Amino acid sequence: MKTTAAVSEAPGADFVLAEVELDEPRADEVRVRIVATGLCHTDLSVRDTLPAEMFPRVFGHEGAGVVEAVGADVTGIEVGDHVVASFRACRACANCTTLGVGYCTDTVALNYMGFRMDGSTTYTRDGAPLYGSFFGQSSFAQHAIAHADNLVVVDKSLDLTRLGPYGCAFQTGAGTVLNVLQPGADDSLVVYGVGAVGVAALAAARSLGVGTVVAVDLQPARLEVAAAHGAVCVNPGDLGETSVVDRVKELTGGGASHAVDTTGVAAVIKDAVAALRPRGELVVLGLGAPTFELDAVDIMMNGKVVRGSVEGDSDPQVTIPQLLDLAASGAFDVDSLITTYPFTEINAAAADVLAGKVVKPVLVW
Repeated sequence: MKTTAAVSEAPGADFVLAEVELDEPRADEVRVRIVATGLCHTDLSVRDTLPAEMFPRVFGHEGAGVVEAVGADVTGIEVGDHVVASFRACRACANCTTLGVGYCTDTVALNYMGFRMDGSTTYTRDGAPLYGSFFGQSSFAQHAIAHADNLVVVDKSLDLTRLGPYGCAFQTGAGTVLNVLQPGADDSLVVYGVGAVGVAALAAARSLGVGTVVAVDLQPARLEVAAAHGAVCVNPGDLGETSVVDRVKELTGGGASHAVDTTGVAAVIKDAVAALRPRGELVVLGLGAPTFELDAVDIMMNGKVVRGSVEGDSDPQVTIPQLLDLAASGAFDVDSLITTYPFTEINAAAADVLAGKVVKPVLVW
């Protein structure tokens, strides 16, 4: 069938809306009419860093929409269902069954390469292959092919224009707190970088009643959002001669028990580790600097932990319904982070989020 997609023609290129051809769903696939898609930094960073030979390409990995067609082997999903799309996993390998679906041995092939496992693409244009299948969906399009393993059926009463970010940003930030760190009332959490992922982490911490929550960012507008979620805010640009490390230690009674970095900035990560208390733990979520320097003596002598996490160690089939329930109860307030744009304004939305004008842009057809 013909549909419209936002195509990136080359590394770093603006998105261009184009008519493309979408395959009919195979036996294990589902066709979704996309209602809205969150725009994530990952869409932009991968677009800007993939080699030229992996273009043209359709990105998008926070889709929400309505099921239009279901393959013969798909169970648990029906035509007319409302769904949120997330990342793919095989759900059968040793990593999936023991470590979690975020650590699937086929993660790269299923989510990043741009084609099905047999090398075919779900999209074509003028008869030529068009790379897609980003996070098993490529939802910067009016229609997308996904799978039962990366679709979560949601209540039809919910507004699909507000749900896409649960597929990545919201579950990553919140999952890191709920699944990985699990701080309590006597603990402290510091979040470095309070975009959508960071604020979702703050919101999750608030739902747990964490004793002290601190947000560190250079953008006053984002710190205002963080403050609304109960965080004590630190802008490094306003500290004068005081270091971020000293200020965080002051606010947390000698050092943070838990921390999350969403920036991927080497200097920020170094400070985040230094500001931990003994046996404190930092989870690194941001993809930025390929390497960063740490104080080995500090880590060893103080028993500090630095680790990564994929999607907050979330299983979308579990975490997304959990977060939607928390949101319905008022305990996970992230709806205010969303700013909607018509899909035709995708490049303006990308510019606004990079400039810090908005926290979470969502593109609506």
